[in-house]
Amino acid sequence: MGWLWAIIVGFVLGLIAKAVIPGKQHSPLWLTTIFGILGAIAGNAIARALGVAETRGIDWTRHLFQLVAAIIIVFLGDMLYMATLGRRKHRV
Repeated sequence: MGWLWAIIVGFVLGLIAKAVIPGKQHSPLWLTTIFGILGAIAGNAIARALGVAETRGIDWTRHLFQLVAAIIIVFLGDMLYMATLGRRKHRV
């Protein structure tokens, strides 16, 4: 069941990151979901390193780290996508 939650959280984080980043992102939805999953993993690692991974109640700090990491990864991943595959697809 853990992998299903990772996909759902990655999907939501990826969509929120796409909405926050100004301009149009050209990466497909499946790639945005993968970027969101990577953002969640990176955010968890950062929160764990800072000692705020587990708190009483809702882990707002951990979720904030996940969202910021997802925004950065979606932004950089979309730039990389457009530099490699995206240009070829948009020329056709």
